[in-house]
Formats: sequence, C-alpha cells, structure tokens
Amino acid sequence: MGLTPALELNESGGRCRLSLAGLARGEGETLQEAADELIDRLRTIALRFRTSGLAAARGLGPPDVEQLAFVWELGEIAARGGDLRGRVFGFPDQ
Repeated sequence: MGLTPALELNESGGRCRLSLAGLARGEGETLQEAADELIDRLRTIALRFRTSGLAAARGLGPPDVEQLAFVWELGEIAARGGDLRGRVFGFPDQ
C-alpha cells in the first residue's frame, strides 16, 4: 500500500464537502452522503484511468506519480469488485 492523499472536510450552509487532494470530491447533507459520492466519483475516475490511460497536458507539467499510483490501485480494487472505502479512508478490509 502506497501513499494515501489527504482528505479535506468542509461544511457550509448545512452541507458537507469531502475532497481528496483535488482528485475528486463528494457533497451531501451528511458526511456519509459526501463520502458515498466521493467514493462513487473515485471509482469512476479509477476505472476510466485503467481503460483509457492518461494524457497529460504539456502546460500543466508532469503528473504526480504517487497520485497516479493511488488512482491505479483504486482501479485494481474496483475492477475486482472491492470496496474502495478501506483504501481511501484508511481502515482495513473486514
């Protein structure tokens, strides 16, 4: 297991926003809803990354290799039908 990007939680106007190092975010009335949306978005990103690869824009500079490895790892978990929550939130599989 490699790097786990930092999670950030914000609350505004009675809504929670949970973001993961600029990779994806989830929003909802509760922390659970925000976490569920974040996981759904990460699953989509990770599976698309596994099937289509990455094309980085030259003007943005080189991609963050550790973040790419993290997204690839999420894609492997998702492709096996696993739950991303343990890897993203840092608790062991049950």
